[in-house]
Amino acid sequence: MDKRLIAERFAKARGTYDREARVQQQVAEKMMRLVLQHSGTHPDRFRRIVEFGCGTGSYSAILLRTLKPDTLLLNDLCPEMEECVENLLVESLISERGQTACHGLVRFVAGDAEELEFPSGTDLMTSCSTLQWFNDPAAFFARSHRFLKPGGILAFTTFGPSNMHEIRSLTGHGLDYLPLDEVRRLVALHFDVRYAAEEVVSLPFADPPSVLRHLKLTGVTGTEKRMWTRGRLQAFCEDYTRRFARPDGKVTLTYHPIYIIAQNKSL
Repeated sequence: MDKRLIAERFAKARGTYDREARVQQQVAEKMMRLVLQHSGTHPDRFRRIVEFGCGTGSYSAILLRTLKPDTLLLNDLCPEMEECVENLLVESLISERGQTACHGLVRFVAGDAEELEFPSGTDLMTSCSTLQWFNDPAAFFARSHRFLKPGGILAFTTFGPSNMHEIRSLTGHGLDYLPLDEVRRLVALHFDVRYAAEEVVSLPFADPPSVLRHLKLTGVTGTEKRMWTRGRLQAFCEDYTRRFARPDGKVTLTYHPIYIIAQNKSL
């Protein structure tokens, strides 16, 4: 996994990500609902939260607004995401009455979450739509076990094997997504899995170029290195339309989100 290229593509898309990432936003909102329903912990107990892969801060805003933690450590591979988070912090620290809120001591740390040392005694480690970019999820789960307090919660979403299968089938290129059962097995080595589920979401687009534009504006082309020549683009569009067109003439792009909520076992 070329982390440098991934960071570069996401950094370029930070101005358009929130507008284009419709599925990721829906996933973030659902993740918060699931945390409240299945963590087995009262929301007020999430005083110290770490979010890895915070991106532009859309899920961060939900965490602050809903859980009102004492501290929230935001992390992202892209240093440029701090600009997006800074704007979020100014807004999130102002209460509805126009007064400074007592919660939300927020800090941003740039770097690879697979290598960073996060604070020990954390109540909640969480992330949306990030783990699929990791080289070694199993090692990350083992490290997260050390950072979380006993009984602390690891809650994240990732994507499964059907994710963007249209792109992979036509280009032969894509991430190696883990299936739900394998993700759950790896997490269960260190955690008690309280919730594990998946869903498939099909997005319609007017035509194949619109699909490619969508991917570019969300930054998820982070592992693609080949250039799009005119001939390659034409062949791609023809094949995409032939194989993935709907009766109404539009084409589809598939997302396959996976949701995991797990409680830390005693050290």
